[in-house]
Amino acid sequence: MRVLITGGAGFIGSHLAEAYLEQGHEVYIIDDLSTGSLANVTPLQNDARLGHRLFVHTDTILNQDLMLELAGTCDVVFHLAAAVGVHYILENPLKSIKINVEGTEKVLEICAKFKKRVLITSSSEVYGKHLHAPLVETDNIIYGPSSKFRWSYAASKLMDEFTALAYFRTKGLETIIARLFNTVGPRQTGAYGMVIPRLVSQALGNEPLTVYGDGMQTRTFTYVKDVVAGLMALMACDDAVGEVFNIGGTEEITILDLARKIIARTGSASTVAMIPYEEAYAKDFEDMLRRVPSIEKIRSLVGFAPVTDLDTILSRVIDYQRLTMA
Repeated sequence: MRVLITGGAGFIGSHLAEAYLEQGHEVYIIDDLSTGSLANVTPLQNDARLGHRLFVHTDTILNQDLMLELAGTCDVVFHLAAAVGVHYILENPLKSIKINVEGTEKVLEICAKFKKRVLITSSSEVYGKHLHAPLVETDNIIYGPSSKFRWSYAASKLMDEFTALAYFRTKGLETIIARLFNTVGPRQTGAYGMVIPRLVSQALGNEPLTVYGDGMQTRTFTYVKDVVAGLMALMACDDAVGEVFNIGGTEEITILDLARKIIARTGSASTVAMIPYEEAYAKDFEDMLRRVPSIEKIRSLVGFAPVTDLDTILSRVIDYQRLTMA
């Protein structure tokens, strides 16, 4: 099978590419490297077992001629290319909206032309300001005002979902939507606001761990290889077509407790520094106070359940960052 991954040089995309290569498939990647890195895929290219089946294109998904060629060549498409990270979104609002909305529309249009099944990665951000848990795929959406640009990312990903479902309903395009909840693991950078790599980096440097607000906001975290297994299972399942699925972990933890856990597991001399939101972000930021997924839908369909607990995730991220800092 030939697999196209947009954003394939990114954190999740590179792990997805590796998994398909290990199974003997050909993988085609397109990535403009705005948040991805060739360093994520270079080891795969240099692997004698895998590299001859990996084809990497450094370009934008808005390059229609190249996308036509790649989609025409491949059997299935994973659309992961997107603006990511709270800091990146707030600093690049127009570019983020353009790549998320226009880019997804282009991918769907081209997939429809060739009748190629496409999986769109969405985000838990689409749920907005819910306080209940767990979040179910059929929950209502609650956003803040448009003046708070933090919600532009959530709204753009929701528009991606609407567009994908519209292509399914009107053109018969086989679309699948996966809402990801805080995917974590090796190769992830903290440069765009990802909390675990950022806090681990601070702990290993014996710097204060910066926790925003009162630290009582809660999250769950999912190991990247568990997420990849879920994405691959959905792509292979005919009954997943036209549906939306949460993919996430089940261990809920406050960010303050997460910081304390990271300090303990690294043996760091760091302390926790509480930073008001208005100092950490621009004035148009609002946080989601709770984000916990229901995974009953994906579990019942393809048997997905995360197998990597939070302590193991932290150990692997800590080991990876120690290695890269050495």
